Amino acid sequence: MIHNIEQNKSNAIEFYQMAYDGNPRKAVELFVGDEYIQHNPLVGDGVDPFIDYFERMAREYPDKSITFVRSVAEENLVALHTHQTWPGGDEYVTMDFFRFDENGKIVEHWDAMQQIPDHSENGNTMY
Repeated sequence: MIHNIEQNKSNAIEFYQMAYDGNPRKAVELFVGDEYIQHNPLVGDGVDPFIDYFERMAREYPDKSITFVRSVAEENLVALHTHQTWPGGDEYVTMDFFRFDENGKIVEHWDAMQQIPDHSENGNTMY
């Protein structure tokens, strides 16, 4: 099966940005397939828990921001590396993986999030 890797990368970024900015319902309508399998233990499985989570985050943390540092794709998978800043100055690096179906819709998600420390033993950034 041939996947449109560049379109999937673009769709993953737009999906994430839209949900993060407080419009997860539209993000789901535009970019999610017939199922949505969630692996983040803080979010329930399926689209309704996803919508609920991101609507709550928008209400509770309206001043958060996200920057997409890089995207990588292979076959039906897209990985996003992001920098998030939350109210109070907390900064996080995230890695999100999205699996796309044969119609170019997101059907599965995994992620890992780590707070950016004040000090690094190796002197390198997390990006």
